[in-house]
Amino acid sequence: MLNAEVNLLFYFLSLFFAFFSRKIFLDNLGTEFIGLTGTLNNILGYLNLTELGISASIGYFLFKPLQSNDRQEIQNIVSLLGYLYYWIGGVILAGAVLVSLFFPLIFANANLSLAIIYFAFYSFLGSSLIGYFINYRQVLLNADQKGYLVAIYFETANLLRLGLQIYLAYTYKNLYLWVAVEFLFSILGCILLNWKINKEYPWLQVNKQLGRKLLKQYPDVILKTRQVFIHKIKDFVLIRSDELFVFIFVSLKMVAYYGNYLLIIAKVDLLFNAALDSVKASVGNLVAEGDKQKTMKVFWELMAIRHFIAGFLCYSIYSFIEPFISLWLGSEYILSRNILVLLVVYLYISHTRKAVDIYNHAYGLYADTWSAWTELAINVSCTILFGIFYGIVGILLGKIISIGIIAVFWKPYYLFSQGFHLPYATYWRGAIRYHVVFAIAFAASMLLSRHIAINPAAGYLSWILYCLASVALFLLLQATGFCLFTLGAKDLLRRIRTK
Repeated sequence: MLNAEVNLLFYFLSLFFAFFSRKIFLDNLGTEFIGLTGTLNNILGYLNLTELGISASIGYFLFKPLQSNDRQEIQNIVSLLGYLYYWIGGVILAGAVLVSLFFPLIFANANLSLAIIYFAFYSFLGSSLIGYFINYRQVLLNADQKGYLVAIYFETANLLRLGLQIYLAYTYKNLYLWVAVEFLFSILGCILLNWKINKEYPWLQVNKQLGRKLLKQYPDVILKTRQVFIHKIKDFVLIRSDELFVFIFVSLKMVAYYGNYLLIIAKVDLLFNAALDSVKASVGNLVAEGDKQKTMKVFWELMAIRHFIAGFLCYSIYSFIEPFISLWLGSEYILSRNILVLLVVYLYISHTRKAVDIYNHAYGLYADTWSAWTELAINVSCTILFGIFYGIVGILLGKIISIGIIAVFWKPYYLFSQGFHLPYATYWRGAIRYHVVFAIAFAASMLLSRHIAINPAAGYLSWILYCLASVALFLLLQATGFCLFTLGAKDLLRRIRTK
């Protein structure tokens, strides 16, 4: 609860700063520069693929020694992480230098100097490497259910950074100052976080030099890391590659336009993830108890809340994002309706799959690495094929096709056959009800909302009033349908009432 409360607090603070700053940065620094920052961060994201899976597997191996307060075991595992991160950081640095040699070709058509491109890239790289060489110990806070401390120190530094960047962008309109502040506050956040880790764990002694020896002592770390790594690569390409593909197939300017939509969706998405992702450890404990009836009961409760939130998000994004962008940035930043429809479809699949993903994680079901490679191959091939001809629409089609095949059909089958040991049809008998109720509630609300005598594009107050009236109608219809026809909704309501 404490983790959720702190995350929600910083969510609302960062939400205000994100939208407020985005407008100022676009107006004072230019769409080309904002598109550049998104593209450079995506390039660094690909270089960071070498890490994917290690922190997750290390966190898994820390749960037991933390529970038994085995300090020597904790020190060994954190030392192993430090050793692995030291080499990963070196690989990322070498890869970044190599990639940067091709910037004159990559950004040949950009209306920005190579000096600012290199300065921004190496500043972002320095901020990233801090996490590998210094901040790796934060994995202990997350595994020890103290993620709120990481949020407090990092997010406080981020908010101060944004405030200073807003002032400098508005006053001086200097790209170099904006980037320098980005890097300096990464160092500040690092200093504060490590000071807090030393206070929380004064006994923690990390020795990276023991890394090679510890690797032999913990062979399961490498095995689990390999499995998680493959799944994480797939997730990264699906989630983080949008802006890079838009840059390749459309333009750097369109990266900024499309990024506005992604920013809104990501911030709304983060609101619910901050509160709901904390159930992962609880589900793990539930599965470990071995009470199959209780495990299934909670599964359908999570399905109910995830589908309810997915419906709310999709209806809200589809109905309200265009008038909001028009008010926030101007009507020229609105993209085609086809792009919006596909974004909503992808968002719906991404959210409704999460209950299944949480339970697959709790059962340790990562051995289906073939599914990750298949999803990745389908996504990349479809994205390239459709992206060439249809631009952003094609990129989104590639994402939806790949995630639809694996997440909608395979992952539930894997969970029910290998985790629950129940017939696959059991899942669809329950899940299909959520989809039907959502579709009916969505269609009915869209028709009825046309009779609301408020123009959401007339001003922020009109937009808020229209949103409240329209979303209340949708939630009433969806909640009623869930309670009458779906599994888990009534149990979820009883649980809420008892809290």
